[in-house]
Amino acid sequence: MIKSASVYNPLMSYDFLIIGGGIAGASAAYELARHGSVILAERETTPGYHATGRSAAMFLQNYGEPPVQALAVASRDFLENPPDGFAEDALLSPRAEIHIAREDQIDTLESTLADSRKGPAPLSRIGGAEACRMIPVLRPDYVADALIETDSHEIDVNALHHGFLRGLKARGGLLVSDAEVTALERHGGDWRATTPAGEWTAPVVINAAGAWADEIARLAGIAPVGLVSKRRTMVTFDPPDGVDMASWPMAADIDEQFYFKPEAGRVLASPADETPMEPCDVQPDELDIAVAIDRVLACANFDVRRISHSWAGLRSFVADRVPVVGYAPDGDGFFWLAGQGGIGIMTSPATARIAAALVMGEDLQADVAAQGVTADDLAPQRPGIGCD
Repeated sequence: MIKSASVYNPLMSYDFLIIGGGIAGASAAYELARHGSVILAERETTPGYHATGRSAAMFLQNYGEPPVQALAVASRDFLENPPDGFAEDALLSPRAEIHIAREDQIDTLESTLADSRKGPAPLSRIGGAEACRMIPVLRPDYVADALIETDSHEIDVNALHHGFLRGLKARGGLLVSDAEVTALERHGGDWRATTPAGEWTAPVVINAAGAWADEIARLAGIAPVGLVSKRRTMVTFDPPDGVDMASWPMAADIDEQFYFKPEAGRVLASPADETPMEPCDVQPDELDIAVAIDRVLACANFDVRRISHSWAGLRSFVADRVPVVGYAPDGDGFFWLAGQGGIGIMTSPATARIAAALVMGEDLQADVAAQGVTADDLAPQRPGIGCD
């Protein structure tokens, strides 16, 4: 476990102050610690308490907008071959994903298949019968057709997050918990952050506060980028007696109305809800739990006698659902690293390297640029995002 520090010095100076200890902030801190002194301020007692710690992340190369797909491809080498000592076990475990469709969803399946052929990991059509063979609980009268992504993986989120935090510490960086930023002001070329754990200054502040990133911007007098936080509900329940699900693929509705997959000997399911919420310690809604079970039972023969566990997390998006990475146009030294809802974990290695390059005023790395990602794709001043 990563232990955080408590700092009560009245004022300390660093090269980089990063706000938010989730996957975005931790990965950026890891990369920036190569370039100077880093302090990572986390509002909660435990870093990753919110979205990062509540994710059941998959590595999917055909998910999201083209820049997101490119970031995933650029992150793959790190996830498959992390640096020595980064993690004790593999960060990725193979698990195929099957997209299932009812008869009335065939048009969506056809368009999804066509769109995937433009991306880095085209889907394959396997048909409903093969989907039911691979996931025996699927109902043949429900699943009319199916697509599969065979080169997808589960991500060990905890190992990835803590690998970044350990690496930060090894490079001389500092993580401070219980350090909610209550004031953020620019003085004499530096930002000064006030927190219950102390005050710190740095010429560059990286806003990686997740659902709270627009609130941090307002504290600093910076225009927000229009983040919308959306609740995602998860439940787990027991599989059928005597059934070994370990090798089953993940099953996802072609219209993204639900999904389920094996998870530590149980079934993890979600209604794939996206309910707009104010930033908070979000809790699951009973109706969403019921919807999750109803949708899964419609397509699969499960006997759900009880819910083992339920939880919810906030996923934050801007209008185009592409991350926001770059210096704010209206504030010297204020750097955005936000809007990574649903894709922040699987793209964190590449996004963090991009962030470090842009913070330092450098060109994007060659392997990232080779995927077609540009700074303009991610810039906070790009068209279509932002709010008054």
